[in-house]
Amino acid sequence: MINNKKIVVVMPAYNAEKTVEKTFRDIPKHIVDNIILVDDNSSDKTVEIAKSLGLKTIIHKKNMGYGANQKTCYHEALENMADVIVMIHPDYQYDARLTPYIAGIVADDICDVVLGNRIRTRWEALSGGMPLYKYVANRFLTILENFLLGQNLGEFHSGFRAYSKKVLETIRWEDNSDDFVFDQQFLIEAVACKLKIGDIPVPAKYFSEASSINFLRSCKYGFSALFFLLKFLFHKYRLFHQQIFTKKSETTDLHR
Repeated sequence: MINNKKIVVVMPAYNAEKTVEKTFRDIPKHIVDNIILVDDNSSDKTVEIAKSLGLKTIIHKKNMGYGANQKTCYHEALENMADVIVMIHPDYQYDARLTPYIAGIVADDICDVVLGNRIRTRWEALSGGMPLYKYVANRFLTILENFLLGQNLGEFHSGFRAYSKKVLETIRWEDNSDDFVFDQQFLIEAVACKLKIGDIPVPAKYFSEASSINFLRSCKYGFSALFFLLKFLFHKYRLFHQQIFTKKSETTDLHR
């Protein structure tokens, strides 16, 4: 616990047999109350390794997608009465030793959402193995999103995040895509609901054993994020009302 807040770590996993144990070993156990791994029908030994580590393991009977995996993660975290939810990709690209810091900012009510920022400098991101095309796309999308959403984040595309329970009870994440664009939808909805978002620096780590979407999937993700951003702007400027950008507690009149 941190500040009497229950901390639950969730790991959305798919074919992570080579990295899941390394990620798990780096998580500071003294501040974490539960660690839950959701496996999206991996074809390798991810499940066996997770169970051998004593992790609570939820298994999708078929591959449902990255966004669907996170949905299961968050439902499980809420079932476990989490006050702070930390999402860590089990691909060892992020330094899980930073869990107390990212969770602490949320537990102390400084931010509702905290992201791990891999791009402190161009040199560090590229020397950490981030492919050049991903670096360029990340910079372009992040600069555009910061400008249009009124934020000042180092990056919008991190797989290391912490949320307060309030966030999951406020935004309509259950209605999001089951694909990779889920992450961007989640953040844009958090902005729409005026939740406080911040970030902390984390090292960039790209290597052969770490999972990573390919160029074509990256392009699909980028265009999907831009399309959802456009939908938000239509909603913001009252050109087309969309319930996805409203709080769960709000009732809406779809005919106004």
